[in-house]
This record gives sequence, C-alpha cells and structure tokens, in this order.
Amino acid sequence: MLSPDHADIVRATLPAVIDHGTQITATFYDAMFAAHPELLHLFNQGNQANGEQRQALALAVAAFAQRLTSEGGPASIQLLLSRIAHKHASLGVRPDQYTIVGRHLLEAVGKVLGPAVTPEVHAAWSEVYWLFATLLVAEEARLYHEAACTPEDAFRPWRVAERRPEADDVLTFVLEPTDGQGVPGYRPGQYVSVAVTLPDGLRQPRQYSLSRVPTGDAIQITVRRVRGEDGAPDGAVSTFLHRNVAEGDLVEVSPPFGDLVLDDDSDPLLLISAGIGVTPVAAMIDHLAAGAPDRPVLALHADRSPGTHALRGQITSAARAVPGIRRITWYEQPDGAASTADEEIRTGLMDLDGLSLPDKARVYMCGPIPFMRGIRRELLSAGVSEERIHYEVFGPDLWGQAD
Repeated sequence: MLSPDHADIVRATLPAVIDHGTQITATFYDAMFAAHPELLHLFNQGNQANGEQRQALALAVAAFAQRLTSEGGPASIQLLLSRIAHKHASLGVRPDQYTIVGRHLLEAVGKVLGPAVTPEVHAAWSEVYWLFATLLVAEEARLYHEAACTPEDAFRPWRVAERRPEADDVLTFVLEPTDGQGVPGYRPGQYVSVAVTLPDGLRQPRQYSLSRVPTGDAIQITVRRVRGEDGAPDGAVSTFLHRNVAEGDLVEVSPPFGDLVLDDDSDPLLLISAGIGVTPVAAMIDHLAAGAPDRPVLALHADRSPGTHALRGQITSAARAVPGIRRITWYEQPDGAASTADEEIRTGLMDLDGLSLPDKARVYMCGPIPFMRGIRRELLSAGVSEERIHYEVFGPDLWGQAD
C-alpha cells in the first residue's frame, strides 16, 4: 500500500515520530484550533485539556504507520480503521475536514522535528497520512450509508422521556425521537453521541453506550457524572446532563455506531466489566434474554460498592430469562451485600485465578484501561486466544500505550 521508497523512510523515522508523538500532536491541535475555532465544537475539549486525545492521535498514527510497513499489516489495519471510523461517524466528521487535519498535522511534524524533516521525509509521511485519511473516509462513507444519514444530518432531536437515578452519580435517560423518523436498529454494545450546548456556548458531543435493547419508540443511555480528581475539572457534558437536562428537554443524538457488538453465534460468552463499563454488558444481557436465552454466559463485574453499581436491577431481571448465565460481582466495599441465587458476591478486586472459564468463549470487556489490561493478561495466561478478546474504551483509545 505504501510505495517502497517511502516505506523505508517511514521505518527509519518512525522511532523519532513515536518519541515526539505527543509533542507533535499538541502542536498540531493548538495550531488547528487557532486557525479553525469551529472545530472546538467537534472535538472533546475535556480530552484536549487532560492530554488524552493528543496521546490517542499519536498512538493511532504510529500504529497505522507500523502496520503499513510490516508484514501482515492489512488485517490489523482494518481493525484500527474500524474503531476510529465508528467514532468519527458518530460525531459527523466530514471528508473535507481531513484536508484541514492533514495540513496542520504535517506542519506540526516539521515544526517539532525541524531539519530532520527533509523533502523526502515530508513526502513519505504525507503519503502515510493520506492513505490513512482515504481509508477512513471510505469506511465512514459506508457507515453513513448504512445509517441512512450524512455528516451534515447525523444528529437528530430527541426528547428525554424519562430520567431516573441508577446508582451514586449515575442517571439513566430514556430518549424518544421527535422528528417522526423512528428508532434506528442497533446491535448490543453500540453507542450514540449526545451533543449539548454548554453555558459558555460551546457545543460538545459525548458518546454513551446504549444500555438496553430498543423498547418501542425509545432508546436508553446511562450516564455516570465524571468527578474531577487531583485538580482535574469535572466532566463538562456528564455534569451538564446531570444538572440541567430534565424530562421533556431536547438533546441532539447521533445514529448508533460502534464495532464492539455481540456476535450472533452459539459460542459461550464471557462478559467482563468494571464501573460504568457495565452499560454495554447490560444491553448484551438484555438482548440475550429477548432472543438467545440458551447461550452459556459468565458475567463478571467489579465495582466500588453496591451503591455505585449501575443497572444492577435491570441486569438481574433480564438474567432470570437466561438459564445458562452465571454472575459474579466483586465489591471493594461490599457494605453488607451477600450472594443470592442470582448473583455471587465477592470482596476485593476482580481475580480470575481459580475461576473456571468457559471453553472457546468469546470475551467482551469494558472498563478502565488498566483494569482491562490486567484482566487480558489473566485471560491469556488462562489459555484464551487473543482473537477472542474484544474490548470497548470510553474516551480516547489509549490501549496501545505501554503498560
């Protein structure tokens, strides 16, 4: 896919690009937002402030370049592209915006690396970027077509039909479309983007998993309010939704997207979640109860306490229609919670040691990245094959960052 001469240059310069990746992306974002302030409404400014988006972009570009210049790259490239394209489509990213990004990103490479960026190096990395952009534009066009929308009309108005507390700092919102187009179909594990205009006038989108299967003319999302820690600010959109959005209010919602979806086969399932990562798992169990109740399932969840455990009642109710399910929950602070016929309670952090895992299970994980990395290591040690482990990340995908 990459011309041979450029491939050699990219291999030779990739270590320098990786070493200076976050410096390059920081320079890129600062310059791009200064020239195109309208893009502030598209990018998550919370992730800009904490640096996670800069890290994620640096990792994505480096991963793409590595795959381009290595054997067996195309298959792994498709996995990388799919995840990014779904995120972009849910935000309404347009093809012309790749020109803006490309210009500022390549200028940032030259500014940070200086004289090392010869015309030949610039040409090689320009080819890398435009291959990346062309493949993403094509994949996003396919997703827009499947969703029967364009980037310009990706967001529709939805009314909050119900708002209810789920757990400490967690609310569920039931949303109904107001434009007569109905509820789009979706698969368990997918998400929508919800966009709100904050008090300062900044429009900000955030992605939230659909936390149950469609019910009539409504969808459901479950939102944890993000509390700032160690001096970091609170989550702007989650705080706004908790404080300001009431029943009857309107919010902008994208079609469902996301590539972490439940396969419709008969393999046993291992569903692993922590904290608010339970939301896609709740939809999966809901789906199994409605259409595949005989599938064997081991559902493992970790939380701080019963009071922070979101969607526990919904999952318990749905699981009763799935005879082959076993549920185990670990609480750091059990607060008197005891095992029942529906759910085994353990104390402490999730630990797979000594746990009998189903043979040839498909694994779906969602939770904080350090949690998922640790569980993945345990799964691999237990003999679970890499290709059967699937994961979802809330926020920028920093999975490729060093452990």
